[in-house]
Amino acid sequence: MTEDEILALRRGADSPVQASARDLAAVADDLAAAFTTDPVFNWFLRADAQHDAARRKLFGMLTAIGLADGEIWRPPAGGAAAIWLPSESLDVPTPLLQELRTLPRILSVTGLSRFSRMSALRAKMDARHPKSPPHAYLWFVGVRPDAQGLGVGSRLLAHGLARIDEQGLPAYLESSSPANVPLYRRYGFEVIEVLKPTPDAPEMWAMWREPHAGA
Repeated sequence: MTEDEILALRRGADSPVQASARDLAAVADDLAAAFTTDPVFNWFLRADAQHDAARRKLFGMLTAIGLADGEIWRPPAGGAAAIWLPSESLDVPTPLLQELRTLPRILSVTGLSRFSRMSALRAKMDARHPKSPPHAYLWFVGVRPDAQGLGVGSRLLAHGLARIDEQGLPAYLESSSPANVPLYRRYGFEVIEVLKPTPDAPEMWAMWREPHAGA
């Protein structure tokens, strides 16, 4: 990236915009690229030649859910994105018919041999997610690899937390990378539990942040 492109992206992360339906493909592309080396995704996604396509397909599904149930924020020119969900959206059980309809798509991204891994991950995350008080859930935040290490993710996170603080809400996330835990701590998150859906699974760090009054 050129110096001007880096500057524009950093400024865009300081003043992100809400994504709309027409942005979903670009958001899915950015997040799929951002999570290329993520240990948890690489643990449950299929391990064959369709691995990269499966990650992109999964983020296509996840971003659609994020837009329907919460908010997606991104720099105006793209390159990064954050998906925030209200905790209340997690209390609504998915109808059985909808689960059955999405099953073939889920199997297509995990493959038959790794479907149980995703099921165990979902079960662990659902079981350990705090039920109260109401809070903002940072479901995903990611930056394309060529823009990582430039402060883009930090700026996007700071913008989201400022909005959360204005609402007086706590926040919750699961970090799938140990390298990101210190970053989240700098913004007020603390580890409340280390999650491990199965003995062979990578660890995840469940983190909670109380609202910052006057932030």
